[in-house]
Amino acid sequence: MKYVKHVFICTNQKPEGKKCCGEAHGMALVEAFKKEIKDRGLHIDIRAQRAGCLDVCGQGPALVVYPEGIFYGNVQLSDVVEIVEQHLIHNQPVTRLKLPF
Repeated sequence: MKYVKHVFICTNQKPEGKKCCGEAHGMALVEAFKKEIKDRGLHIDIRAQRAGCLDVCGQGPALVVYPEGIFYGNVQLSDVVEIVEQHLIHNQPVTRLKLPF
């Protein structure tokens, strides 16, 4: 199956004391994205899933949306609806969360 958009959410866990997205927060984001996508009937065309390290640890919790390759940083549960609505549905990246690369 080919998805129109694919959201990879970092759930990487580093040794204690090192900045990272963290499995606990990452999994909460994964579940929130999956629920929002399914509740809107988008799960046929859009997939959200956990990922390993996205190499932007200092700016996490982080995720990336493909095929655009847009990275988001400091993503909170309160940002999920906005990302789904604005980026995944209307193809407009959420500039306040977008990482500059």
